[in-house]
Amino acid sequence: MEDIERSAVPRSFQLGDLAHAGTYVVDDRGRIVEVNPRAERMLRRSAGELLGRDAHDLLHRGERGEPLPRSRCVMRQPLLTSDSAHGEDVWLERGDGSLVQIAWMVTPCRVGEAGSGALVLFHETGSAGLGERQRARPAPSMSELERLALLAETTTTLTASLDVSETLRQLVRLVVPLLADWAVVDLLTEEGEVSRAAVVHHENGVLAHRADLERPMPPLPHESPMPLARALRGVTAALVGPRDYEGPLDSRLAAVQRELFEATGIRSACTAPIRGVRDVVGAMTLGRSEQPQPYTTDDLLLVEDIARRAGLALDNARLFERQRRVAETMQRHLLPRLPVVPGLEMGACYVPAPRASQVGGDWYDAFMLSGGAAGLVIGDVVGHDLDAASGMAQVCNMLRAYAGEVEEPPSVIVDRLDQAVARMAETTMATVVFARAEPGDGGWQLRWTNAGHPPPLLVEGDGRTRYLEGASGLLLGTGFAPVREDAVVDLPPRSTVLFYTDGLIESPSHSLDEGLDRLRRQAAALTRHPLSAYCDRLLTRVRPADNDDDVALLTLRVPG
Repeated sequence: MEDIERSAVPRSFQLGDLAHAGTYVVDDRGRIVEVNPRAERMLRRSAGELLGRDAHDLLHRGERGEPLPRSRCVMRQPLLTSDSAHGEDVWLERGDGSLVQIAWMVTPCRVGEAGSGALVLFHETGSAGLGERQRARPAPSMSELERLALLAETTTTLTASLDVSETLRQLVRLVVPLLADWAVVDLLTEEGEVSRAAVVHHENGVLAHRADLERPMPPLPHESPMPLARALRGVTAALVGPRDYEGPLDSRLAAVQRELFEATGIRSACTAPIRGVRDVVGAMTLGRSEQPQPYTTDDLLLVEDIARRAGLALDNARLFERQRRVAETMQRHLLPRLPVVPGLEMGACYVPAPRASQVGGDWYDAFMLSGGAAGLVIGDVVGHDLDAASGMAQVCNMLRAYAGEVEEPPSVIVDRLDQAVARMAETTMATVVFARAEPGDGGWQLRWTNAGHPPPLLVEGDGRTRYLEGASGLLLGTGFAPVREDAVVDLPPRSTVLFYTDGLIESPSHSLDEGLDRLRRQAAALTRHPLSAYCDRLLTRVRPADNDDDVALLTLRVPG
């Protein structure tokens, strides 16, 4: 810190404060790559929640908690120009949704061996939340430039995710409290039913859900002239107030909407249809209960435009989730029941990727071979979604057929498989370990070959571990013809062999070596557990929190 010139330090950022400052480092794309414990405490976020995330999207907010367009973010400018800068009166969002006002300093630094980035130092200068003065402040009228900036930010933010829940969360954060005190989103299901997916209120600087109001809704009446029913049928947006739901009501849906106005105290609202590419996805209602001025026609046009962009994002997210469900179902149906092998125990599990992620091509297989041997397979087809699942199905079935046709070493089987993969209509690349557990007079042996896959892990009964790194070669589908080899290891009583895919050990925030070391330690610690619980416990302890891939795990144990 002594290298920072006194003249570069703002008045609110004295040199004596630097030891107590929060710091983080971003790379040339603005992603957080390092963070100190002080910053974790000030931002109320763990390192795992910060690392790898875009600092602007995650943290930077306007003084009312609204997402800040990148063009108005003063902390991003020095990142673009590689200059040093400092300032005050910037708001960051904490992990609990509250805001912290900071003084800050940004200076260029080197990230890694050849990369560039910036060091950010900051400390708190204001309240951790929004005070009563800020909450009661009327929403200022937006200029045309601010409206365009909000619409651009809406498009960028909502199209960044293919998860419906995350898209809804980002939609609410864009409009509350900037445009509304309340945001209500009703979605139409694929069966035509209505579900109230979000009722969110801006309260004490935090976006709070009203879970008691989020629920399945009554059927949509096809001829009702009431505003919500019209919006759910795709009719133009409308200015709405409690008076629209006074007097006799024509449907249960209208009655629930009247209850919403009564429960929230909304005095003025806009209700707009959320349209997808082909159909109406739902409706969005923005309401003001604390902000004194009612909505105007100009506000209505802006809300309608935001809802239209949200509809495209939600439509894409739903299409992706449907495709993902098909791929995941195909993948699960292709995973086998484990055979019963006298003298051996087996266990397996498959965990799909997080909802916002793409389905991979991970698989495991186990089957009986001649002479009492067992074939064991773990693999991963490169790619995602239906292409990966389809490729996985073909590779899996071909390997099983080749292995059961004649008794040959694993290297010969995998070499034949590699040639077959090269002839597939769609270009397919995959990693795979194929092993044979073979009985003998002195016990069991494992004979295997590895085509570009993470090495199996052998855990002995006393907790000693080693990775089976022999017989490693190129992955399948490269077009080359590598010479493949076999390796053999004795399996002592009470030993366990783990076959796994890379989703178990890889993480954006940790090196591969750290993942392998974590797997080794936890596998040894759990070795005395029965195999029926081994896989689940191992996944819980080893799988990274920021994992963005599916995981397949196959275990083999020689009883004592």
